[in-house]
Amino acid sequence: MRSGREEGTVVVFGGAGFIGSNVADHCLREGRRVRVFDNVSRPGVERNLRWLRERHGERLRIDVADTRDLPSVRRAVHGASEVFHFAAQVAVTHSLQSPLHDFDVNARGTLHVLEALRGMETPAPLVFTSTNKVYGGLSGLELEVRGQRYAPTDARTLAHGISEACPLDFESPYGCSKGAADQYVLDHARSFGLPTVVFRMSCIYGPRQFGTEDQGWVAHFLLRVLEGKPLTLYGDGMQVRDILFVEDLVRAFRLAQQAMPRIRGRAFNIGGGPGQTVSLLELLALIQRRTGREPRVGFEDWRTGDQRYYVSDTRAFTRATGWMPRVGVEEGVARLGDWLEELRGGRARQARGQGGMLEAIEGQR
Repeated sequence: MRSGREEGTVVVFGGAGFIGSNVADHCLREGRRVRVFDNVSRPGVERNLRWLRERHGERLRIDVADTRDLPSVRRAVHGASEVFHFAAQVAVTHSLQSPLHDFDVNARGTLHVLEALRGMETPAPLVFTSTNKVYGGLSGLELEVRGQRYAPTDARTLAHGISEACPLDFESPYGCSKGAADQYVLDHARSFGLPTVVFRMSCIYGPRQFGTEDQGWVAHFLLRVLEGKPLTLYGDGMQVRDILFVEDLVRAFRLAQQAMPRIRGRAFNIGGGPGQTVSLLELLALIQRRTGREPRVGFEDWRTGDQRYYVSDTRAFTRATGWMPRVGVEEGVARLGDWLEELRGGRARQARGQGGMLEAIEGQR
């Protein structure tokens, strides 16, 4: 058993990714020391690490390692006062192609983090990100079409969204692996007394996100339209999600750490809630109004595990901490679009100055 915990050290597993780099930046701006633990396997995430290093210097420590390596995980949490676990395989499509890899990263990697924390004399509090996919396709939810979106026929669901009381119904290998990890995190609080909290997240978007077709769809739509490239909608485009701007999510994470003694061992649905909803078709219309560019859209069949309607009921977390989202859909999409345009423009100027070509940023996360 180890102690040696240095007050103020924050460990972010998956800290080079979209959400992780935003969390790391926030903690560093608070004056905290941060250790980013990431295997840097996703193309482009090294740019997030350079961005963090340029902003924060030596207060940032970077471990290039993998959560599937238990000794590395144990070394990483030594001295931690707070831990965030975002390292994951995040695409349903990839999980269907390689279920073993998906399980290994999401389930076993998470169990390694939990066991490393259990080995501390005073375990650091853990915030873990799960997914709304643990609720499956919500096939029993009755829907109707309203304009360009689906809407629940049940007035309570329409008003508040899907609560944590919804039965778990893991669907797709990704849903199973993240669901297993979700339950391990909750059970380690119950069985071993670890201070842990689970966030079952809806769609998160914002700066540092380089969306792809498989993950980060708000940024993906913006990128495709800005680049004049075609994009594919799976289904009819009327599926609805509540989207949450990343700075609102980071604020929720910080509140969860502060409230850990009261909320340990609980799972919370987190997203924009009923006030921040958009269908895929509605988002494309919003992007067209903002950019003046008409999206080039094709359609394909529905994909496994795709929910026609998912909106988070965030009232439980609001009651526990007072948190509410602040950034609306139009403001958030505009801010993400401005960041992507600035990024593309900056890279184009750099490429011209070097006599080179602008590399495609599609596929980065």
